[in-house]
Amino acid sequence: MAAAMGWSMLWALILGFFVSGAIQAVVSHKDMARLLPDDSAKSVLKAAGLGAASSSCSYAAAAIARSIVVKGGDFKAAMVFQFASTNLVLELGLILATLIGWRFTAATWAGGVVMILLLVPLLRLMLRKPLLDAAQRQAERGATGRMEGHAKMNMAVADGPLLKRLFSAEGFTAASHYFIMDWASLYIDLIGGLVIAGAIGAWVPQGVWSHAFFAGQPWASRIAGPLIGPLVAIFTFVCSIGNVPLAAVLWNGGASFGGVIAFLFADLIVLPLLDIYRRYYGWKVAAVLALAFYLAMAGAAYVVEGLFALLHLTPTMRDASMAEIGFSLNYTTCLNAVSLVLAAALVWRFLATGGPKMLKMMG
Repeated sequence: MAAAMGWSMLWALILGFFVSGAIQAVVSHKDMARLLPDDSAKSVLKAAGLGAASSSCSYAAAAIARSIVVKGGDFKAAMVFQFASTNLVLELGLILATLIGWRFTAATWAGGVVMILLLVPLLRLMLRKPLLDAAQRQAERGATGRMEGHAKMNMAVADGPLLKRLFSAEGFTAASHYFIMDWASLYIDLIGGLVIAGAIGAWVPQGVWSHAFFAGQPWASRIAGPLIGPLVAIFTFVCSIGNVPLAAVLWNGGASFGGVIAFLFADLIVLPLLDIYRRYYGWKVAAVLALAFYLAMAGAAYVVEGLFALLHLTPTMRDASMAEIGFSLNYTTCLNAVSLVLAAALVWRFLATGGPKMLKMMG
């Protein structure tokens, strides 16, 4: 089951990471702090756009957000960047559409916007100046988390028209380095997510999830699902795109639509990341972030579930791609073949331009 899901996801991962790498090749992280000086609507919109363009794993997103804070950027805008970097990205949408269906893609992207709209006022309410000052001081101490090298990476081509930069030799080199760095960031979570999803799908009876999410009790399921989904995510330890296969297992097992959406949102509050927030910003701020993130995730899931029900878009078929392993000449195989050629070209460029040395230096 893990292998079948991995094969189904492969082309979407390669395409998504390539597009992300190409965007990062022309959009520099260097000026993010300057672009995010406060929590105004303008800065929040910029943070969301930069996050969606700077696709990365949850750990790298947290490290980049901390670097924005250290360089003088607004703390709340940095948290918005972190949310967008893991919830409004292309590869997440492609993989969701491949495994569970386009309605989950639409729900996740719509919910990502709603989460940001909820998160900013929550942080304004819960993070007063003394706490923000304490977070700033702790962030400047430089405690390490994971993927710190990704946060410091700055290879964007700054000179010339956008398309010229994108298709230049320097642009292709930068895109190849970002492409490999994304894989280096995520391979543990991807493999872990696939193995955990395969094991749970094979060994845990579907009735377990049906009971946990109150399947067969529509109102109870709608109320409890968005509250339970993030709690499941916290203890699975799988973040970012790695939790998509497990979301497919939960959906097949009878979890509610809102519960699955909330589970997908909760990649930023898994236990290892909560510990990183503690190191980055201190205990009190980490606790506030955990509560604010949870409320925003559950609240967004309620809004999306209600909106999709109103529009009659709630999926009813529980047929996520969990088939037995079998490879045949179909559109997935063709897309994977083309994508692997693209990946080979990017790997070649990475190797030919000192990529392994750079990767080693970044730890």
